[in-house]
Amino acid sequence: MTITINQLTTGMGIQLDGNIFLVLEHRHVKPGKGGAFVRTKLKNFKSGLVIERTFKPSEKIENIFLEERTIQYLYRAGQILHFMDQKSFEEMFVSEDLLGDNINYLQDNLSVTAYVHDGQIEKIEMPNFIETQIVETEPGVKGDSARAGNKPATIDTGANVQVPLFVGTGEWIKVDTRNGTYVERVKK
Repeated sequence: MTITINQLTTGMGIQLDGNIFLVLEHRHVKPGKGGAFVRTKLKNFKSGLVIERTFKPSEKIENIFLEERTIQYLYRAGQILHFMDQKSFEEMFVSEDLLGDNINYLQDNLSVTAYVHDGQIEKIEMPNFIETQIVETEPGVKGDSARAGNKPATIDTGANVQVPLFVGTGEWIKVDTRNGTYVERVKK
């Protein structure tokens, strides 16, 4: 559906140059000289790159309906990841390339947020934090403290995370999926 720039709202999905963008902010500007314009900040849906773009009021853009759904990870078959919609129980699948580096933190039965356009998943957002178990790390030594340093640990998803020296194999930890860092130990 084509809309005018004056109908633009924050959070709306639009299509420009073959890419889908999310409108982060928009501002109508009326300078002292010349005509009014709209200054926007747009986030590329796939790459996450934020751009600034200025539109004239006469320009028309394509409005894209993006549906936000909660889906649950089921299993991997080759390079294809299978998910289930939490409301309709419909099975959906995507290429593992869509997740990028976040695939390192994808756990069985993990609920994620999917943005769907025309029945196809355009983007998957992981939760900011996951609770995971350490499957392999060097044993801790008595007297190790949080300030003494870090050591590598492999978590149950197969990813490597730097953890404090006092954390051992079999313990549960919270990991920030945005940057892959250890947050804290979790009691299970």
